[in-house]
Amino acid sequence: MSSVTTTATPKARLSSEERRAQIVLAALSVFGAKGYVGTTTDDVARAAEVSQPYVVRLFGSKENLFLAAIEEALARMLAAFDTALEAPLDAGEDERLEHRIGRSYIDLLQVRGLHQTLSHAFLLGAHPVIGPRARDGYARVWQYLREHGFTPERAHAFLAEGMMLNTVIGLRLADDNDTDPRIAELFTACFPTEKAAVLRLAPRVDEPW
Repeated sequence: MSSVTTTATPKARLSSEERRAQIVLAALSVFGAKGYVGTTTDDVARAAEVSQPYVVRLFGSKENLFLAAIEEALARMLAAFDTALEAPLDAGEDERLEHRIGRSYIDLLQVRGLHQTLSHAFLLGAHPVIGPRARDGYARVWQYLREHGFTPERAHAFLAEGMMLNTVIGLRLADDNDTDPRIAELFTACFPTEKAAVLRLAPRVDEPW
């Protein structure tokens, strides 16, 4: 009688760069939900399923980790804008710049915490290190819009709508769409063609991030 021994295939080890990317993605979700002050490196370590000393070894401090999260959010956002502008239009699709880039901004709700992390960063203007980086990031978005055909007036309107989306997400208003007619009207007014997508992707009150 012979016995057969089976061995589970070991998981591939992540490189330090892959692990770093994993931690930054986790940081986006946690910073987005809890803010810079309310988040600890231990919170991020638990979300990334790594040890807290490992997070500190890679980033040095919570401040550096938050800066990395801001840069990741901005890079992902501008890359999404590029993709939206370069993609061929489907038949009947709205070709306006605002619509194409705006849809990509909504699709980024799939990256948990991205919008909220940027909102938190934009409230830290007085911070000696984060403030300058946040201001530069906001200016980079403005510059991007201007360089891609937006007039100052259109860029202003687009950024205003983006901040409205960030507010809706941060408040987790999607939970109240079916029970509060004021919120339902707000969603319809702010996202007349994208309401279903926003409601589907928006985080809910009972979700940690």
